[in-house]
Amino acid sequence: MSRGPFDVQSPLLKPLWLRLGIVAACLAWAAVELSRGAVFWAIVFGAAGAYLAYQFFIVWDPEGGDEP
Repeated sequence: MSRGPFDVQSPLLKPLWLRLGIVAACLAWAAVELSRGAVFWAIVFGAAGAYLAYQFFIVWDPEGGDEP
């Protein structure tokens, strides 16, 4: 059963390299925005990176849960 467009526990995100890349891209973009002085966007992308890091590495369910 799909939980919508913000389902970060999706089986499509199971490969570790993909999860690492997504988190790294968010945090790297936050650093770029901060270096350009765009504090608001740095906070937005930093928060997204932190949330995804929490979801991908702290509460991640390697079994997928929804699979039969």
